[in-house]
Amino acid sequence: KPQCCSLCTVISLLITLFCVLLGAGFLNLRSSRLGRQVGASEVGGELDGPQAVTLSRMVYPQPKVLTPSRKDVLVLTPWLAPTVWEGTFNIDILNEQFRLRNTTIGLTVFAIKKYVAFLELFLQTAEKHFMVGHKVTYYVFTDRPGDVPRVPLGQGRQVVVLEVRNYSRWQDVSMHRMEMISNFSRQRFLHEVDYLVCVDVDMRFRDHVGVEILSPLFGTLHPGFYGAARAAFTYERRPQSQAHIPRDEGDFYYAGGFFGGSVAEVLRLTSACHRAMVVDRAHGIEAVWHDESHLNRYLLDHKPTKVLSPEYLWDEQLLGWPAVVKKLRYVTVPKSHRVIRD
Repeated sequence: KPQCCSLCTVISLLITLFCVLLGAGFLNLRSSRLGRQVGASEVGGELDGPQAVTLSRMVYPQPKVLTPSRKDVLVLTPWLAPTVWEGTFNIDILNEQFRLRNTTIGLTVFAIKKYVAFLELFLQTAEKHFMVGHKVTYYVFTDRPGDVPRVPLGQGRQVVVLEVRNYSRWQDVSMHRMEMISNFSRQRFLHEVDYLVCVDVDMRFRDHVGVEILSPLFGTLHPGFYGAARAAFTYERRPQSQAHIPRDEGDFYYAGGFFGGSVAEVLRLTSACHRAMVVDRAHGIEAVWHDESHLNRYLLDHKPTKVLSPEYLWDEQLLGWPAVVKKLRYVTVPKSHRVIRD
C-alpha cells in the first residue's frame, strides 16, 4: 500500500506539471499574438479580430526635455496649443499614430467662375505634398462642374464635385463659403471624413503638408501679421459688427485661406460665422475682411487647439523668404486679382 500511494502521488504530480506547462505555453502564444495586433478597442473601434492593425517597431531620437525644438519662435501658445513650425514635430511618429486610426481627411476648395482655372495645379501639387500616404477626399465647390480637370490620384484619394451657385461679387462668394461648408458638413462631411482642411484654391503646394496640422480646431498665422503687434491687425473695429474686436484684444491674426479641424468643430465654426454674417447683413454691415474677419472673432472666443505657422500660407513674391520661415509649404500663385475677380 505505501508503494501504491507513492506511485499515485508521482502520477498526480506529473499530470499537474503537464497542465502547468501546457497553460504557460498557451498564454505565451496568446501574449505574442496580442503584442503584434491591436484590437478595435485600442484604435478607435475601426477594426476587430482578424482585421486588427499591425504595429511596426519605430526607432527615433529621444525627445530632449531640456532642449527646446526651436528657440527663435513661439512653439506653445498661452493656452497650451502647439504652434507648428518646421523642426517642432516628428512626422514619422505622427504618420504612424494617424495610420492606426485609419484617418480620412477632407480638403475643401472653392473654384467659382474663373477660379476653376487654378484647380489643375492645385490638385497636381496636392497629390505630391498633401497628406501623402493617407486617405483624402478633395471636395471641389464649383459652378462649373464640367471644367473640373481630371488629375491622376493616388490610392485611397478621390475628387468629389459639389455644384453650387455663383455670386456677382467676389466678396459674396467669399462670405458664402462659411454657409456652404456648414451645410455640407451637416449633410455629408460628418459621415464621410474625420477632419476638414479648408483652403484657398489660387495656391499651390510646394512642400510637405501632413497630419502634423490635424487637431480638433486649427488656424493659421497670417503671413503679413505674424510678427506684428495686435494694434496693427486688420480686425473689424466697428462695434456694430458681430466681427468686432477691440484694439486691446486679440491673440493673433489668422488667415482665412487655411483653417480646419474635426468635422464637428468646423461645423460649429462655419455655422457661427454664417449666423454672425446674417446678423451683420440685416443691419447693413459688411465686415472689413468678410469671412476672415468673422473667423478671427470666432478663434478669439474659441481658442484653436493648434496654430499653424505662416509656412502653411505664404506669398513669396510679396514677402520674400525670411530665415525664420524654414519651409514654404503652401504658396500663392502669381495672378491678377482684378482679372480673376472681374
